[in-house]
Amino acid sequence: MSNKLINNDNIQKKFSADCEKCFGLCCVALPYAKSADFAFNKDGGTPCRNLQADYRCGIHKNLRNNGFRGCTVYECFGAGQKVSQVTYNGKDWRDNPAIAKEMFDVLPIMQQLHEMLYYLNEALNLEDAQPIYKDLQKAVAETEQLTNQDPKSLLDLHVPTHRALVNNLLLQTSELVRAKIKKNIEHSKQSKIIRGKDLIGANLRGANLRGSNLRGVLFIASDLREADMRMTDLIGADFRGADLSGANLIGSIFLTQAQVNSANGDIKTKLPPSLNIPKHWLN
Repeated sequence: MSNKLINNDNIQKKFSADCEKCFGLCCVALPYAKSADFAFNKDGGTPCRNLQADYRCGIHKNLRNNGFRGCTVYECFGAGQKVSQVTYNGKDWRDNPAIAKEMFDVLPIMQQLHEMLYYLNEALNLEDAQPIYKDLQKAVAETEQLTNQDPKSLLDLHVPTHRALVNNLLLQTSELVRAKIKKNIEHSKQSKIIRGKDLIGANLRGANLRGSNLRGVLFIASDLREADMRMTDLIGADFRGADLSGANLIGSIFLTQAQVNSANGDIKTKLPPSLNIPKHWLN
């Protein structure tokens, strides 16, 4: 049974990266270390060697095959184009080196604000969240206002304070969505299992996790094949390398495309309608 008021496609479109309108900010601003996710070390503020003059990635279509799996699971939630086209009015860091460092410092702040907007807008479109609809609307308006500030104001912003306000509303949303079925799982075996946040490599094949609060749970490399994850709260859950083949995530809330991209699965995996099956699941 769906708890949506409207299709989430518009939210996905609004809060997804539009690289055509961005100056390759994530490819410059963010650091990464050589690992299974990245082929070499890169310092923050240093352009990736794969970044081209037109701000496009030279290996974008083959990132995974070239050792850059980490790039395929990063999501700026539309912050890149917002910083590029709105905060800096289309001024790029190459032609305006004086603003480069500031622009790179602003990106992660904007990314956090846009991530909050993504979740808040999803909550607004959940039928079960209607009791706090006005509070959610207010939070969206306040967060939008913060994203439209000048660079200095953004850099001075204490993000944790605003995040705490937003998180409280998202927690309330989660309780409202899961209220109908969570009583049925309170005494189940799976309910006891998921109380621990570290489920790295866990065998949860076929587990009944329906209606569970899975916020921030580490499912890294876990076996979640055929697991029932309907109506679960998945905000911040780490699915890197997890096997979601045949799992049912219909009705789950606060799940992002980046989380899905970090996992493995197959055509039998059931995702919320606003999310797409990653290409590497089909290979």
